[in-house]
Amino acid sequence: MVKTSPRELLQLPGQWSIAQVQGALTAALDGSGPALAFGPTAQRSVSANIAVVIPTSGSTGNAKEVALTADAILASARAAHKYLGAEQGDRWSLLLPINHIAGVNVLVRSLELGSELLDYRSSAPIESAEFTSVVPTQLFRALNGDDQLLAHLTRARAVLVGGAATPVPLMAAAISRNINIVTTYGMSEMSGGCIYNNEPLEGVDARVDQHGVIALRGAMRASTYLGNESAWSKATDGDWFVTSDIGEFRDGKLFVHGRVDDQIISGGEKISLSLIERELSAKYQNQSFMTFPLPSLEWGTALGLASDGELDRDAIKGYLREKLGAHAVPKEFLANTSLPFTSIGKPDRPRLKAIFERQSQ
Repeated sequence: MVKTSPRELLQLPGQWSIAQVQGALTAALDGSGPALAFGPTAQRSVSANIAVVIPTSGSTGNAKEVALTADAILASARAAHKYLGAEQGDRWSLLLPINHIAGVNVLVRSLELGSELLDYRSSAPIESAEFTSVVPTQLFRALNGDDQLLAHLTRARAVLVGGAATPVPLMAAAISRNINIVTTYGMSEMSGGCIYNNEPLEGVDARVDQHGVIALRGAMRASTYLGNESAWSKATDGDWFVTSDIGEFRDGKLFVHGRVDDQIISGGEKISLSLIERELSAKYQNQSFMTFPLPSLEWGTALGLASDGELDRDAIKGYLREKLGAHAVPKEFLANTSLPFTSIGKPDRPRLKAIFERQSQ
């Protein structure tokens, strides 16, 4: 008999230990306890089939609460384990915050394998684990001075890297240090990563429309946005979740080029911010780059470029002009600055814009 009565939704207390979190998560997944919200929520109850709620800003910055059934989030864990060849007793280490789907997935995968979870969110890794999940920023730190983290990643059978695009030079550096990285692509609405090393996990379908927009479907798809069903309707097409990302298939593999909202229009020309970052990272492999939009009376929106190292403006302008066209040449530069990222490793362009404006005063 299908339950139809509302189910209590518990917002996860911030002071809980990881053991308490896993206990409550087990009860949420098997239906013996309330559903769990891994972040702020205005809701007090959910449909009986909802087990986990992940608040997310989404691509527009508007807060959404992604509702996942136990079947969806367990399908994600099982598909990941099948790809990785994980066995009962294999261990995961937790290096990510649990207010995002990637961290929650580590909790669920650990429960699925019936193994001890190694919680290293606030301490240096000591013991080794078969699997772990990181964002590109953590991978960069491991390769640039964090020797304990580097040793931990090197000993793992596989290291999932997601949350943001992983620059090719960073991947090459990781491989050269014997880290077995698996790049992942996904979102909360698909219970996290569902494309591994550019290939859909078992049970996942992907398509790209005539405009390059990626859509995904599979058993791990979310059910709705709590309290915002109209937004969910706009984001879905039947069984498909229509992402805000653009990409293409090459030789059967899905390559993600960036977000639809990652583009700016400057002087009437479309510019992909992430494409510029990828091109420069490939050209100048010893430093990192981040682009950001600036208001401009002349251009409407002007392109800004920041780096954690020196910027040879003339060389960069010449390279981008030749590679991508004159419209891709930055109008403003910010050198030798600490590039800001969100907690899951995505470029924090609003913060970078604010840093530039402060330094330009």
